[in-house]
Amino acid sequence: MIGDASLAPVLVVEDNPEVRQALVALLEDGGFPVAQAPDGVSALRLLRAGAVQPCLIVLDLVMPRMDGWDFLKERRRDDRIAAIPVVVVSADPLALQATHLGVTAVLLKPTAPERLLELVGHHCKRVAQGRVGNPPG
Repeated sequence: MIGDASLAPVLVVEDNPEVRQALVALLEDGGFPVAQAPDGVSALRLLRAGAVQPCLIVLDLVMPRMDGWDFLKERRRDDRIAAIPVVVVSADPLALQATHLGVTAVLLKPTAPERLLELVGHHCKRVAQGRVGNPPG
């Protein structure tokens, strides 16, 4: 991963390893540093320990141990993480109701990669990937 320690990562919280890796690859290819967690319990542990301070959380709703719904409720109770924007990416037909729990956006799976990158770009800085032109010489 191309990285810059001054840039906050996107935290991807998704239990399905293949979907999680696809999201991580999409975000990294889009120039964003990424951290990941397989469920809400792991995500809360990372956030509360200060192990990751993300610019945005990409959250699935249907997960074992602690689903996204319970994660969102716990997030609201913790002032240290309540202000972190959340984009829900889920196949749960009730996902749109997550807006009542303070999420920034809800994207239903399968989602358009461009839309996710647009939302992430609104909240997070991209890592420079050599796209800036060289000065003429």
